[in-house]
Amino acid sequence: MFPKSQSDRVALRFGDRTLTHAKLASCAGALAQQLAGLPRVAVWATPTIETCVAVVAALLAGVPAVPLNPKVGERELAHIVADSAPAAILAAPGERLPEGLHAVPRKDVTLDTGSAELPPEPGPEAPALIVYTSGTTGSPKGVVLPRRAIVSTLDAVADAWGWTGKDVLVHALPLFHVHGLILGVLGPLRRGGTLHHLGKFSTELVAQALAGDGTMLFGVPTMYHRIAEEVGSTPRLANALSWARLLVSGSAALPVRDHERIAAATGQRVVERYGMTETLMNTSVRADGDRKPGAVGVPLAGVEVRLVDDSGAELHETGAVGEIQVRGPNLFTEYLNRPDATAEAFADGWFRTGDVGTRDGDGYYRIVGRKATDIIKSGGYKIGAGEIENALLEHPAVAEVAVTGEPDDDLGERIIAWVVPAGAAPAASELVDHVARLLTPHKRPRLVRFVESLPRNDMGKVMKRALRE
Repeated sequence: MFPKSQSDRVALRFGDRTLTHAKLASCAGALAQQLAGLPRVAVWATPTIETCVAVVAALLAGVPAVPLNPKVGERELAHIVADSAPAAILAAPGERLPEGLHAVPRKDVTLDTGSAELPPEPGPEAPALIVYTSGTTGSPKGVVLPRRAIVSTLDAVADAWGWTGKDVLVHALPLFHVHGLILGVLGPLRRGGTLHHLGKFSTELVAQALAGDGTMLFGVPTMYHRIAEEVGSTPRLANALSWARLLVSGSAALPVRDHERIAAATGQRVVERYGMTETLMNTSVRADGDRKPGAVGVPLAGVEVRLVDDSGAELHETGAVGEIQVRGPNLFTEYLNRPDATAEAFADGWFRTGDVGTRDGDGYYRIVGRKATDIIKSGGYKIGAGEIENALLEHPAVAEVAVTGEPDDDLGERIIAWVVPAGAAPAASELVDHVARLLTPHKRPRLVRFVESLPRNDMGKVMKRALRE
């Protein structure tokens, strides 16, 4: 999975702490010897070098790793521990673990080195990671990701982004999820390059890292929104971003307004990609392709993508709106201990993402939203919340917005806009008229609710269900 390297090139940089590829191979190999033969291990996934060493060691040992969010709640942690039954919990020395992990044998991750022989690498179908979903529709499900899914995804995005061992990836993403861990840690390690983790996100740290040796930046829309807010008035930030080879956004749609503000200040267009825990990466805008704002690009090498209607029939016409289904080597194996949920997730071998999108004449996909929360059926029309959100964000008095639907006796569902104002709140009618003018009258919000902030999860996604509760 990783190149056998004795390189003195820096593999991992966290603050003023670094680890070369040679040292990483040695200390992860030493830990792998201690893990060999265990059925499963959990990793207390703090943003540290130790987390990276722990995951690499588990992969070298052929032992499935379960990354745990350090902010996990008691009930969710109890469910994950019971469901995954880890034989050990790997953590940085001195890290305080919650009571829910006290019954699991602890193993501190040190940077001690060793030269013992590693066990043979497991086959491509062997489970590598078990990543738990966010649990928005019930208890979190353990997504079993085989080694071939990780390898195929990392090689496909490397092809799409021209990613090489010369790149230095900069990010501040959490290390318990696909974006920050698989793309953000295993990605540069597979290429033989460098990860520079910022510890926590700030535009100042981003500017500093990219003005240094950073060549790529990974972020989520909330991070790019903060960049867009500051980049026009911060020459140092604009200059650092303009020199980056690639700016990549994922985990949720990046509003078109933020795309345009960053491009205007830096000359750089952010690349968007589309993936999820069960499929890793599905599509991406290519580094050498047309960077269309709001588009998540074309299918990655080896990945098949299609759109289907409510009856499951495939949609071929340009601009048709349908559920996105995916097939390819990037898919997960199963939901741990949930054969019912696994079977329900597939239709004739295609994974049902639950996301709704469109495809243009160039084969570029756009995500309209989640089938369950972002498609509003109002007055006989099927309306995508994202289109209305982008329109509202063009109004200067709107800082952030989320659009949902709620039951309506007359319309079926009515459109609700949850708006964080930029300064003094405008009249609701002004925003309603703004949408009706830019789009069509049936897409206008029927109700505008002003809020101080939008509820978000650790990856920056707006939790719309929390708005409606």
